[in-house]
Amino acid sequence: MTTAAEGAPFDAAALAHMPEVVDQVALARLYGEPLFALPQDLYIPPDALEVFLEAFEGPLDLLLYLIRKQNFNILDIPMLSVTKQYLVYVDQIRKRNLELAAEYLLMAAMLIEIKSRMLLPPKRSADGDEAEDPRAELVRRLLEYEQMKLAAARLNAIPQLGRDFVKANVYIEQSLKPRFPDVSVDDLQSAWRDILKRARLVQHHKISREELSVREHMSIVLRKLQGQRFVAFENLFDTGRGTPVLVVTFIALLELAKETLIDITQAEAFAPIYVRLAYSPT
Repeated sequence: MTTAAEGAPFDAAALAHMPEVVDQVALARLYGEPLFALPQDLYIPPDALEVFLEAFEGPLDLLLYLIRKQNFNILDIPMLSVTKQYLVYVDQIRKRNLELAAEYLLMAAMLIEIKSRMLLPPKRSADGDEAEDPRAELVRRLLEYEQMKLAAARLNAIPQLGRDFVKANVYIEQSLKPRFPDVSVDDLQSAWRDILKRARLVQHHKISREELSVREHMSIVLRKLQGQRFVAFENLFDTGRGTPVLVVTFIALLELAKETLIDITQAEAFAPIYVRLAYSPT
């Protein structure tokens, strides 16, 4: 603490005995010089150096401070000692801020009530059980408040953006490091399905040469018509042997019709087509 009283007279004898080297005994500094004795005729108002700090957040905070500072057992609070110290503090704030003291006065009344109940003989309940300790409710509130206070302190110790650190912003040119979009599993599955779909459209066929005889199939058609009056046109084709056999069978039918060995008939337009052997008069 540095005390400076500009223009105040000092005792010449006191200044004469001041050492030139500053040590740990100096009371203060005046214009950079050590001060080892207070001036004899320096007037300091009574309230000039009085400092009052509202260091407590409420009555519970003050009570918890008094208990922890003196290492009292919170489950066995000495009500007389705590109440006296609490009332001393309340008396100080009541003189300066009556509105602030109202909440503290309420707790003071509660402490006095608890102390008075402890002086009375304990009353047993109707069931014969011992009466509850008058301090039980106060202890419960103090323990809950202490838990919340410690939790708030732990949360406050966590680094916070804007208070303990700032968010770094780095600008990177797009040309230096391109940013590619992220590919999900669904995107890969969709791409794979498209590949399979294109693969089905592009198929390779191996074509082999098969020699088919028109004359042979003409004989096959004639054998099918033997003993039959009429045979349906589509029944003369073997659909299970592929397109080349169907084409050759159709050419064989045309050759037989050209040589008038078979008759191709139809009762009316769009009616079924039938084939039979040509009629030859004897």
